Amino acid sequence: MSSDRKMRLGAFLMAGGHHISAWRHPDAHAPAGVDIAHFIELARTAERGKFDMIFVEDAAAIRERNPDIASQAARSTGFEPLSLLAALAVNTSHVGLVATASTTYNDPYGLARTFASLDQLSGGRAGWNLVTSASELEAENFASSGLRPHSERYERAEEFANAALALWDGVDQGAYLPRGEGRFFDHDRLHPLSHRGKHFTVGGVLQSQRSPQGRPIMVQAGASDVGKELAARTADVVFAASQTLGEAKAYYDDVKARMAKYGRQPDDIKIMPGISPIIGSTEGEAKAKYRELQELIPDAVGVALLASYLSIQDLSAYPLDGPLPDMPPTNLIQSRQQLIIDLGRRENLSIRELARHFAGARGHWQVVGTPEQIADAMEERFRAGAADGFNVMAPLFPSGLEDFVTHVVPELRRRGVFRETYEGSTLRQNLGVGAPSGR
Repeated sequence: MSSDRKMRLGAFLMAGGHHISAWRHPDAHAPAGVDIAHFIELARTAERGKFDMIFVEDAAAIRERNPDIASQAARSTGFEPLSLLAALAVNTSHVGLVATASTTYNDPYGLARTFASLDQLSGGRAGWNLVTSASELEAENFASSGLRPHSERYERAEEFANAALALWDGVDQGAYLPRGEGRFFDHDRLHPLSHRGKHFTVGGVLQSQRSPQGRPIMVQAGASDVGKELAARTADVVFAASQTLGEAKAYYDDVKARMAKYGRQPDDIKIMPGISPIIGSTEGEAKAKYRELQELIPDAVGVALLASYLSIQDLSAYPLDGPLPDMPPTNLIQSRQQLIIDLGRRENLSIRELARHFAGARGHWQVVGTPEQIADAMEERFRAGAADGFNVMAPLFPSGLEDFVTHVVPELRRRGVFRETYEGSTLRQNLGVGAPSGR
């Protein structure tokens, strides 16, 4: 592993912050979810810190079925990600723009076309976080037949990814020739797709120039076996969730080892686990910030969030101060369910303790400390070959991201593990992942 490799950073944006009760904090920006000026400020802060990308997640439904819980969780409003990133594209110059979009409730041509447009608008800074929707609430909004089985969701995702990649690669560089030789396009450089599969039939070409970065960056977050296989074949970036250094290293090695069979090199994928940093000028100040946020969590909200990621309807039948009961296998988010079970058993946590811990970053790695301590923790995983970088999940916006850029980024630079300036103009260039091989 090269000694001069640099850490990659993403800023995971989520309205008021990643902590489930961030909206209750006295420093919270109340209309964050629907305030474009707020998101522009966050994107510009990330760009000032020379982050590789900003990352926006999505769910096509209200997150909680119980209206009383939903009303206390502040996760009911927000911009559709691709619309939001189009606005941010014209307010930034270098930072990458990654949006979540589901293969379960979209079609390949429409989504490939939209990402191609975002890529052109931004000068080659677009990325697609490919997900398979596992929410029954989303299924109710789109499919009368209900939620598809886990295996079928990934089978559909594989075919969807194949079709989208083929559409992007179906337009060669210089295919469209305004004023060129009396023709608007060179038909020899356009390669219509003729796809007939189990889930989709797609024909034709995109009415868009080839991406300035070859094609949009592909991001994935699957941690199941089929999810890791899909990532090894198609992803440029993997967003992972790992609690311990051992877990992070095992996941990193597993995904990288799968790549050779697809003719790919380990550096062709950047694995970027989530980190939720709570930063103070002293360790005591950081811990006080953490306690202040934790005290804002209503038990009902924390337990409901925990139950949703465990893929069960209700935990109210079990004592809050007792251990987590045995969980049946799920058809929903399998990897996250196992992460929670492992955490509860490893730390011997009660349901209440596990819910409060989980509510801070939904199973991602939380680090509480000074800028030096945050940088220590990140550098350890980076140098141990357990991460190529991190997706920074500030618990409270805008202050959490501002603190990271102002205090942690300079510390990472002092250690020689993070850039001083952007290397290129496209997201692919800045991430340091190779250009796509084409058709």
